[in-house]
Amino acid sequence: MLGLRNIYDTRHIWKTIFIVMALAMVGGFLYFSDNLVRDLAAQERERMQIWANATKELATSTDMTSGTNVDFLFSIIEGNHNIPVLLVDGDGTILLHRNFKLPEPIDSLSPYAISPGNLAFLEKKLHHLKTSNNHITIHIDDSTTQELYYEDSTVLKRLAYYPYVQLAVLLIFVGVVYFALVSIKKAEQNKVWVGLSKETAHQLGTPISSLMAWVEMLQATGVDKEIITDMNTDVHRLSVIADRFSKIGSRPEMELNFLNEAIDKSLQYMRSRISARVKLTVVNTGNDCGVMLCLPLFEWVMENLTKNAVDAMQGEGSLTVAIDADSSPKVAYIDVTDTGKGISRKNFKTVFTPGYTTKKRGWGLGLTLVKRIIEDYHGGKVYVKDSEVGSGTTFRIELLKIKQQ
Repeated sequence: MLGLRNIYDTRHIWKTIFIVMALAMVGGFLYFSDNLVRDLAAQERERMQIWANATKELATSTDMTSGTNVDFLFSIIEGNHNIPVLLVDGDGTILLHRNFKLPEPIDSLSPYAISPGNLAFLEKKLHHLKTSNNHITIHIDDSTTQELYYEDSTVLKRLAYYPYVQLAVLLIFVGVVYFALVSIKKAEQNKVWVGLSKETAHQLGTPISSLMAWVEMLQATGVDKEIITDMNTDVHRLSVIADRFSKIGSRPEMELNFLNEAIDKSLQYMRSRISARVKLTVVNTGNDCGVMLCLPLFEWVMENLTKNAVDAMQGEGSLTVAIDADSSPKVAYIDVTDTGKGISRKNFKTVFTPGYTTKKRGWGLGLTLVKRIIEDYHGGKVYVKDSEVGSGTTFRIELLKIKQQ
């Protein structure tokens, strides 16, 4: 038992480490990408500042005879091929635009003229850019200013979105790997589970057959009939257990059963074997209903839940099995409530994990069996409906009802 608990704890730790490492990788990647985008944005602003300085120099230059200087300034302005720019005067009139994808073609004969459609487009862009930080004021002289507005370049925009695209891809990859590992592990666990169950059933078969022969021999020698009856009861019990294990891993044969009767039959074996200090109460449903059950496996479920409840109460308390077939038109509910030590909310799902147990003895497989039998074989649900530490626990089983003709 301790070994299984250690395996469960180790598996949980490695799962946590994997998630933490994945989150650390994502965080580091986003941090690096964000810094890269910030650096490129700063470089683009520096370029726009140089562009603004060149514009100011052209506007204030009194010596236009120096062709080299003018050509150099124009080369700076004309050299911007990827950053959308709007230059407006103090009144908000658009003086110049570059690198915008305009809705209407530019007239080749009047390249500086702005058509009404393009003007409306640029004014809308200007209104949007006024709300951003991509803005530089150009002081032409004491009484004249121009405003330079610019958008991030296409490269910068793509780079700004690219980390999130990569983040999504990385998260998808991590998710696929994680669920693949979980699925592989679950498949391996299922193989071990089924193999162990089949082998257990097979190993029990030989001693059970031998015991049956010994009982017949003792009966022939005149041994007390009461002793023979008790021995037959125990041998039959072993046969039932072997049959249950043999059904794990294969699709069991389902038959129509009435729920009240099935519950009473399931608890019949446990009634005489639980402590007299445990008060067992069965609350049958008013309107009995039919459900499809593999009765031997369903009896195993009820026995495991009952044993679990008795252990939780340490052999003293109240155990109630309540059947409700009236609250839902499609589902019948079975609530198993004890007055034991209870379960903390964080362990509501963990209690069904193989190897999880709080007892000093046992393998921690009882509730795992319950979940597998109810959900995998009967198509129902089983879960902790309610629990309070120190007060008790209620396990709920949900089974589909069969409509009566």
